[in-house]
Amino acid sequence: MKECRNILLGLFALLALSMTAGPVRKNGKRSQSDSRVHLLHADRLYFNQRLHPTAQFLVGNVQFDHEGTLMYCDSALFYEASNSFDAFGRVKMRQGDTLSLDGDILYYDGLDQIARVRQNVVLRHRGTNLYADSLDYDRLYDLGYFFEGGKLVDKDNELTSDWGEYSPTTREAVFNYNVRLVNPRPPKEAKSVLISDTLHYNSKTGIAHVFGPSNIDNGQNHIYTENGYFNTNTDESNMLNRSILQNGYKILIGDSVYWNNKDSIGKAFGHVIYTDTLNKNKFTGNYVLYNDKTGYAEAADSAVLIDYSQRDTFYAHADSFLLRTFYINTDSVYRMLHAFNHVRAYRVDVQAVCDSMVYDSRDSCTTMYRDPIIWQEGQQILGEVIKAWRNDSTIDSVYVINQALTVERIDSVHYNQVASKEMYIYFDGTDPYLTIADKNVYVNYYPFDDDSLMIGMNHTETSQMKLFMQGRKIQKIWMPEASGVMYPLFLTPPNELYLDNFAWFDYVRPLDKDDIFHWRGKKAGTELKASVTRTAPKQNLDDVKSDGKRKNKKTSKTK
Repeated sequence: MKECRNILLGLFALLALSMTAGPVRKNGKRSQSDSRVHLLHADRLYFNQRLHPTAQFLVGNVQFDHEGTLMYCDSALFYEASNSFDAFGRVKMRQGDTLSLDGDILYYDGLDQIARVRQNVVLRHRGTNLYADSLDYDRLYDLGYFFEGGKLVDKDNELTSDWGEYSPTTREAVFNYNVRLVNPRPPKEAKSVLISDTLHYNSKTGIAHVFGPSNIDNGQNHIYTENGYFNTNTDESNMLNRSILQNGYKILIGDSVYWNNKDSIGKAFGHVIYTDTLNKNKFTGNYVLYNDKTGYAEAADSAVLIDYSQRDTFYAHADSFLLRTFYINTDSVYRMLHAFNHVRAYRVDVQAVCDSMVYDSRDSCTTMYRDPIIWQEGQQILGEVIKAWRNDSTIDSVYVINQALTVERIDSVHYNQVASKEMYIYFDGTDPYLTIADKNVYVNYYPFDDDSLMIGMNHTETSQMKLFMQGRKIQKIWMPEASGVMYPLFLTPPNELYLDNFAWFDYVRPLDKDDIFHWRGKKAGTELKASVTRTAPKQNLDDVKSDGKRKNKKTSKTK
């Protein structure tokens, strides 16, 4: 009765194996082994012609050998003619001292060198364990593959999928369908979870390569990619094909994206979009870097700063941008933005150009250096250095340092002009309501009568002037002492139409948000020459000492 039970178990298992066997890999014509499977031991061996005329029935401590690979089981059906066997109960396969394969049932084909293992399967290799319910191991290609769900576990990671394969030679694993990688592996709390449709994993390097829609979550960070690499040892990710990195309220998109989760550093290359959804601004360009721990960011190569925090969007282009955050994660936090070389900015109501620019969030002040110019509707402001303070969405005030000039265009010939050493301009919305010009003030002004007809041109020179305006019309002018002349409109001398430092740089002005990329410098000879403040030479104390004292000092030294 016991023999019949073993036979029935063997026949049933053989039928199950034939129904659930996985695909046999065919790389061209498959070579077959000429070596024989050798039976090394069995407690009992017998034949049963009625149940299976070609099989040897083996029971108790069964052991086989094929080309140095040892296989153990409780019972087996050995088909010597076909060089194969079916093994049952506590199945073990040992290949050298690095590979072991265990399960409940094994069908082994010595010609094709394929081992099909079923139920409670465990493949162990150099610290990597592969668990499955059904696994085929191809000794010819040194490849094990499962097709009814499996789990690979190594020192740091746990990977699961519906289908997969593992090569002990290369230590490469390929997983398909419902792939999930957890790092570190349970029972530790997961820091990173990767979900994909197709994943290649090397158990030696700990690097996972994903294909197709994939998501990586590590802490507050989320990565979406369709082609990328994830290093589970260093917690670094390199993604291609327009990948997306979301870090809290910051989103980084690029043709390729790099993220170092340990140091919180992100980089992107090629058609980059970096968005700060909290502060409502973004960088675009071909290179962006940011450090989430320090609040540092930089952008270059067609870089554009876009601020959409106000009603109208502000666009600024420069060769490079650099953002620094101070006292991060405190109540005293503030940021400074630097723009270097060929700065051009555009908003519907205001435009600007300069060589470099700094923005300080503490007082919302933007400082522009080297040939800065600001345009607001028909008004142009320039000088050596310009400081502009912002109030919500509009300019609150402007401070022009050295060679200050403000020009308001009336028509193609007539311009209101104020020139001075320094100038303060205060705005109400987009309209200036007070202009203070200080030191060496020169004014060319065209008044209008009640019928809005131009009366003439007023030229004035003074040491200080305060110009009060309403609705872009002058209401009152104050100055201490002044000298000037009022020319009738048609009797104004041509050489008096413009101040000596008059300039109208409308050809430099950005026309729209796309024009910020087209640098147009001032025409040769019209650039501002930095003014030089000369100081008196410092006196040497020795020069004011009397000759007698100096001689006595020398004499005493000689003595």
